[in-house]
Amino acid sequence: FCFLHGFDAEEDLVGSLACMSTKERIKAIQKMPETMRKKGEIRNKVLKEISKKSRHRGAQPSCCTQCLQGAAVSFRRFGNTLSEYFNQLRVWHKTLKIIGAEFGTSVLSYFVFLKWLLNFNIFSFLINFSFITIPQFLAAEPNNLSFTGLELFTGAGYFQQTVLYYGFYTNATISKIENGPSYNMQLAYIFTVGIYFVICFLILFFSMAKFFSRNLINPQTFSVNASKLLCTWDFNITNEKAVKLKQKNLHTQIKEDLTDVNKEVLSFSVTERLLRIAIHLIAWVASLGTAVAACTGVYFLSINNLELFMKGHRNDLEGQAAMLVLPVVVSLLNTLIPFFFSWLGHLEKFQTPGQHIYVTITRNIILKMSIVGILCYYWLNIVATSESQCWETLVGQDIYRLVLVDFIFCLLGSFFGEFLRRIIGTTVCMSLGLPEFDIGRNVLDLIYAQTLTWIGILFSPLLPGIQTIAFFIVFFVKKVSLMRNCQPPRKVWRTAQMMKSFILLLFCPSFLGVLCVIGVTVWRSKPSEECGPFRGLSSMYAAVAGWIQILESYTASKWVVWIYHNLITSVLFFFILSSFVLIVTYLYWQIIQGRKTMSKLLRQQITN
Repeated sequence: FCFLHGFDAEEDLVGSLACMSTKERIKAIQKMPETMRKKGEIRNKVLKEISKKSRHRGAQPSCCTQCLQGAAVSFRRFGNTLSEYFNQLRVWHKTLKIIGAEFGTSVLSYFVFLKWLLNFNIFSFLINFSFITIPQFLAAEPNNLSFTGLELFTGAGYFQQTVLYYGFYTNATISKIENGPSYNMQLAYIFTVGIYFVICFLILFFSMAKFFSRNLINPQTFSVNASKLLCTWDFNITNEKAVKLKQKNLHTQIKEDLTDVNKEVLSFSVTERLLRIAIHLIAWVASLGTAVAACTGVYFLSINNLELFMKGHRNDLEGQAAMLVLPVVVSLLNTLIPFFFSWLGHLEKFQTPGQHIYVTITRNIILKMSIVGILCYYWLNIVATSESQCWETLVGQDIYRLVLVDFIFCLLGSFFGEFLRRIIGTTVCMSLGLPEFDIGRNVLDLIYAQTLTWIGILFSPLLPGIQTIAFFIVFFVKKVSLMRNCQPPRKVWRTAQMMKSFILLLFCPSFLGVLCVIGVTVWRSKPSEECGPFRGLSSMYAAVAGWIQILESYTASKWVVWIYHNLITSVLFFFILSSFVLIVTYLYWQIIQGRKTMSKLLRQQITN
């Protein structure tokens, strides 16, 4: 009776599946809690049932129906093939798994952050290229300058008369059809840059919120330790390489968990504490003094750099090489001084690797942001008020050279800082051993490069595309250098909040500082008289004010004028909006504190 009942149930199942559409039937079979062999048998029975019904009906599909079915099958196969190719293009997916298994989450966080910045710059390039560069191609004049190859390093010469720089863009309204639609280049330029920074702000803000919510209560910290051993293995893995990779990954995770559990709290005597405090103070004085000296040198060197520009661009090798002095010196300072900061961190002997990394990152961010601040002061207060015909293009060229030379020094840092260090540690001085991957220094290199890209977007709209190529190359160079030259961290530790810290540093001071620079440039700096889309205006923002005055004469555009006067330029509106945001933030903070308290009580009950 049980056999007959099971047979009837299977017949009912086959009949119900045969009545479904192809997509629904595939999903229903996939969701069945059966073995793959059993699912295959059910699928074959369903197909036989469908063919049997079609023969009973005696209805042969029409030629049109057969063509549509054939097209649907071909399209489905094409989609599957395309998805496979896209999965192969995600070259970093397997790489990240290998890095996480071999070196732990601390080193993995750097590569995840680099991949995030790579995607971010691709998005930036697409926006600028679509709304600024493509329309300019329609109104572009032929470039009469000759290309020598040195322009790839200096950014001057031939590139001056290309879409790479602000000075090449027209201030006219582009229209290819008489009495047809037109494209206002001034409004397109300022609105594209403005909306882009608004989108960047939202992406960074929500990314920080996501990482904060993930790490506010880390479930791995409170999970039962046995679950890591008994419930983590994925039994779908059958490939031998994948099995070994999963074993390494679990091995590293368990070591990180044991490090957190067996964390030692060292007790020091009063004399030892005073000695440690004195060492920390000396290290901070040395690091801050080094940063001040570096900024002073950059400032005076930049003044000499401006004098070189005022003499005019020479095409000879000496003139081209002189343009690279400032970016080379800045990159040297940004490359060598962090090694000094890392050495100071080793002298301080922090209790955990996390403290060492965070202190090193703080010192590096002070150095790099101070140098960027000095350069911004030089660009907006000295270059912008000089007698140059197009100061925006000069600034764009400076930033192009800084980005390019910083990229070259990043590659050289992998060679000298890791490859030669491995050679010395394995052949000359065996006691040194293999080097460890310096997370703090490498992360700050990325933040510095992204800061330059954000500043340069206004003066060189295609700079995100250049930075995308640079980050792509850096990803694989760092990956190869890590695998061949570095060893896993001696002190294994879990970095649950590392990515959150990286995004926070990228947001403040990097992004907020860039907003200040862009704001001063748009509202206060006077554009050049002979180049760029804002030539002849008192400021870049004057283009928006002039557009609003034109809209006031059109009845259909009164709502745009009302929004501009009552919301965008209203101090009262932003005061009310800021107050509302602060109140909502405070309420959510109180809710979070209550949930944390409840979580502690529940964990105590579980323990009891």
